[in-house]
Amino acid sequence: MAEPRVLHVITDPRARGAQRLARDLHRELLRRGQSSELAALHPHPDADPGAAVPVLGPSRHHPATLRALRGLAARADVVVAHGSSTLQACALGLFAARTPFVYVNIGDPRHWTADPLRRLRVGAFLHRAAAVAAISPHAADVLRTRFRLPARRLRTLPNARPADRFPPAADPARKAADRAGLGLPAEGPLIAWVGALSPEKRPDLALAAHALLPADVHLALAGEGPLRTTLAPGPRTHLLGPLADPAPLYRAADLLLLTSDSEGVPGVLIEAALAGLPAVATDVGWVSDVVRPGEGGLLVPPGDPAALADAVRTLLAADRAPYAAAARAHALAHFDLAAVTTAWQHLLREVARR
Repeated sequence: MAEPRVLHVITDPRARGAQRLARDLHRELLRRGQSSELAALHPHPDADPGAAVPVLGPSRHHPATLRALRGLAARADVVVAHGSSTLQACALGLFAARTPFVYVNIGDPRHWTADPLRRLRVGAFLHRAAAVAAISPHAADVLRTRFRLPARRLRTLPNARPADRFPPAADPARKAADRAGLGLPAEGPLIAWVGALSPEKRPDLALAAHALLPADVHLALAGEGPLRTTLAPGPRTHLLGPLADPAPLYRAADLLLLTSDSEGVPGVLIEAALAGLPAVATDVGWVSDVVRPGEGGLLVPPGDPAALADAVRTLLAADRAPYAAAARAHALAHFDLAAVTTAWQHLLREVARR
């Protein structure tokens, strides 16, 4: 039996978590000779300039968008909906269609369905999916109990990144070159923060924690978003904007800082771990799937800049080589794209046969 033809649907062409996983999975399926297409529901002003992704309509749930989605899905055997905005679009646009869809739950459903009416609406859409892929066993448990999804329609398929795209810094010269290429200081400890400059990611918390650190510690924030104009960086803070490739920043830094109030299994933590970069992160969602406390980094409660600063001081003062080695080994064992794509192919075959 031939491998099924796959259509991946993302919200917009930005380089964010759900979109990154969709693109990586799409490319790996193509590399393996499987038919795969990628499309975005609507455009976005912060779209990744290097991504040539077809856009289906003017907004995520516009009638023209849903019609285009239905037409494109008719050429596929399975549609994969990446991220919460694509769930409603596929549930509505593919209603009574021939092509089934698989929904990929990226974030923490407890966070984005706190309102009872929203929970009911999302639950109805989830039950339209042929299968729901959760990126953590804990997320699968939440989906099963919160929305009464049958276990046979739930799969645990981790977030993933291609390991060869995030090699560790081989030597101090490479690290110095990466710092120079990003316009960062050659000397002194450097903390990296990578993500959308949005309220749930709490870049303000990164700045508050950084202000409590010694004067020689620098902070580099990579990303774009609605909070960009509200941030007041100090002289040791570097706003890099969005990076098409964050790998040089991981190699240039001494540790990664994640300050979110809500997460699923963050791709930036996987990328940093593959690059051998220890992390200090807030213990939210299923962050601990990637950062095992005391091994690949340190976890602290959310919303506490003093706790973040204390953990950063601890890691900067420690021998970080064991942390780096443990983080990379764990990421290679659980979050490498090659193994995760094979698991995805099994699910796609099963859904297409069904």
